[in-house]
Order: sequence, then structure tokens, then C-alpha cells
Amino acid sequence: MKDWKSVVINSDATIRDAMRVIDQAALRIGLICDEQNKLLGTVTDGDIRRGLLVNCEMQDSVARVMNKKPITAELTSTREQRLKLMDKHHLLALPLLDEAGYLAGLETLHQALQPTKRDNPVFIMAGGFGTRLQPLTDHCPKPMLRVGDKPMLEHLINQFIKQGFHHFYISTHFMPELIHSHFGDGSNWGVSITYIHEQNPLGTGGALGLLPKNLPKLPLIMMNGDVLTQVDFTKLLEHHLSQKFDATMCVREDEHRIPFGVIETEQQLITNMVEKPTYRYKINTGIYVLNPEIIAQVKINQRIDMPALLEQGKQAGKRIGTYTSYDYWLDIGQMKDYQKAQQDIERLFK
Repeated sequence: MKDWKSVVINSDATIRDAMRVIDQAALRIGLICDEQNKLLGTVTDGDIRRGLLVNCEMQDSVARVMNKKPITAELTSTREQRLKLMDKHHLLALPLLDEAGYLAGLETLHQALQPTKRDNPVFIMAGGFGTRLQPLTDHCPKPMLRVGDKPMLEHLINQFIKQGFHHFYISTHFMPELIHSHFGDGSNWGVSITYIHEQNPLGTGGALGLLPKNLPKLPLIMMNGDVLTQVDFTKLLEHHLSQKFDATMCVREDEHRIPFGVIETEQQLITNMVEKPTYRYKINTGIYVLNPEIIAQVKINQRIDMPALLEQGKQAGKRIGTYTSYDYWLDIGQMKDYQKAQQDIERLFK
């Protein structure tokens, strides 16, 4: 977007002028405009080659070879709309027009495929002992157990990176050196990683009190590090913001089927009979979005679990909401979950 003005070409330019602009800018397109910046057409290497094949000369006007009816999009269009348009018409670049129809930008396929950079901090809990996965966790923190070719914590961080997040905090307790030595400061992944060490376990929410006070004044995403998931964190964050929640718990629907008829009674009299009912619940995924005011409720070295923290916020009049995710999610708490993760990884995280 920021380089689009370098490929604007005056309508009286020659084909040679256009080739020079396209070559220097490396965006593989030229935008032909009049003096008022009204888009007249576009020109690519392919347009010029086709023109030369029908006896155009290098000193001819670029208007002879330009596409006079280029596909365009509105400047206010979304990234998804632009990608869909480029895919439909097999485009590498898409001129963007303002409300008056004047050229206002250029979206390239390369740019559109890059995730929007998000400065929201991500806080991952990676300090648990993982006793239910012993003996695998006797000498390895559970989030560092390998799923496929990577530790599960690395899969999780990669999911965030793909969605534009780059500012990470990791809470450690059990064998923190193994996590430190693998991830370092995050520079090998192009992100920043800061470690928050719990000298004593502080519950599922207590580590929030150890975060630095100079965090960006933005909602923070917090989650457990022993989860394999394809949750769209950007949609979770957008939901949190659009609903103006102070805290959001990511939940998913779970159902429990009873293979028998269920009988309800009162004083030994049958009041209701339901044949093989299915009960549906919303379960906590261990993924949260928290505003700075919620984080500030946790004192240094205070032991508190997340349900208690959210209830505390609720009692204080804060808006505590939910976001229902239907994306893949697996809490790796037991050996059968770990085995399932090994089966799922190739299919879901190629």
C-alpha cells in the first residue's frame, strides 16, 4: 500500500517509460492516471509483451498496450474481499479507488496474504507439572512434549504468528530452562518472548500479577500452553472488542448422550420421562481475552484461579462474556489426548 505511488504513470508516458517504472518498483504493475489521479488503466509486463508482438514500438504511448478496464476494489473493502477478487480474476495486484473513483492505493497478493500485525500481548501458561502424562513429563514440561516434529508450545506460538501476533509472554515453573533454551528471546521466530517465572504455583490466574506494568494498553490473550488448537484468535479478539467486554472466555459446545431413558420424580411420582436425552453444555477452553483493568485486579504473588478472577470482575460490574468457537481444540491432559494429538497433527497443521 505504501509504495503504490511509485508505479503511477502519466497518461502521456511511453511504453519504455512504463517498463522502466515496472522494473524499478518491482510490483509488476503500472497504474496509468490522468492529472487528477483518475485511473485510466493498468499495464503489466504481459501487456507490453503482447503489444510488442503486434508491432507496437517502445516509443509508442503506453495507452496502446494498457488494460483500459482493470478490475478494481473500493478502498474501504476488507482484506477478505480483496483476496476473493484477486483469486477469482487471477490477479497479482488490485488498484484501490476512493468513494469518488480516484486512485487511492494498491493491494498486492503478497501484501494481502500477510497477516495484519497485532500488538496485543499473548500470555501462555506453561508452568504445569503434567502429572497425568508421567513418565513423559518426568524430565520435560508438558507444553514441550513433541507433537509431530515440534513441541506443542511451538505449534501454539506458530498459530498466533500466522495471525499477526508477535508480542509473547510465557509463564514458567517446572523445568523452565528447557523452554528458555528452545525459544530464547523469540528472535528466531521473528517475535519477542518474555518469561514470567512463578516461584510457587499461583493457580490459573495468579501469574497475571507478575506481568510487567508497562504492557500495551490493549486486551491481552491468555491461554494454557498444553492445547492444540486452530482457534481464530483474531475473530475472538474482534468479538471481544465489538461486544465491549472487559473479559471474554472462549468456550465450545460439548454434548453428553445418555444411552438410557431418564426419569424425573418428585415424592416417588414420575414427573417427566425423556428417552435417551442429549445434554449440551458450554465448556471452558482455557482461552481468555482480558482488558488491562481485569489484569490489574491480580496482585503480585496472589494465588487465584481464572473463574474466581472473572467472578470478582463480574461482582464489580464488569462485562464478562463468552465467545463460542467451533474450531479444532484439544486439551492434552491425558495420555489418550496426547495420542490423538499425534494422529491429528499431520491432517490439521501441515
